[in-house]
Amino acid sequence: MTEPATSQLPTNKTHMFQKPKNIDTAFRQFRLFCFAYTIALTLGFGYLAYKCFAQVRLHEQRLYVLANGKAIEALASDRKENIPVEARDHIATFHHFFFTLDPDDKLIQSNITRALYLADNSAEKVYENLKEQGYYANIVSGNISQQVTVDSIAFDMGAYPYHFHFYGKEKLVRATSIVTRNLITEGYLRNTERSDNDPHGFLIERWSIVDNSDISSQNRQQGQ
Repeated sequence: MTEPATSQLPTNKTHMFQKPKNIDTAFRQFRLFCFAYTIALTLGFGYLAYKCFAQVRLHEQRLYVLANGKAIEALASDRKENIPVEARDHIATFHHFFFTLDPDDKLIQSNITRALYLADNSAEKVYENLKEQGYYANIVSGNISQQVTVDSIAFDMGAYPYHFHFYGKEKLVRATSIVTRNLITEGYLRNTERSDNDPHGFLIERWSIVDNSDISSQNRQQGQ
């Protein structure tokens, strides 16, 4: 009589216990994979968002400056870093338009108007005084050309509004002579909003002429 085969039962039980263990291990591995994939995806999207944001910031910092009729790309920087540079250019631009004159009523008015956009009524008062004295009428009637050059601009950022001194020269070209004058002015700068008429975003206040005395005069030779 053959003895029943009972040796297979433990083996079947072992297989029965291994299957749940395998399923549990596979589930854990799958969950770990999903977790790692989610982290990798999040990091990937985060890096992509950072790069896009950096590109937008770079694009916003790009600006175009019109120079000699051509648009030149430039990078904008913090205004605080550029205050001395922009302030000196604002002051130089104001003096250029206020004192660069030719015997042409429309040109004089155009330059003065552009200068007055950069300063308060203190500059307008100086203009009105010169006008009443016949200064601009003499420029036109005497066929005089007046040019201004910048020697230096002293600018103090220690207190606000910013105090400045402008040092330069005026050259008056007449039909028979060339007169050179000293030009020293002073005033204060305060911040304003930028505009087409005031691209630097400054306004000159309490402006006055300190010295405008003759330095030299020479006869004008032919061709000068």
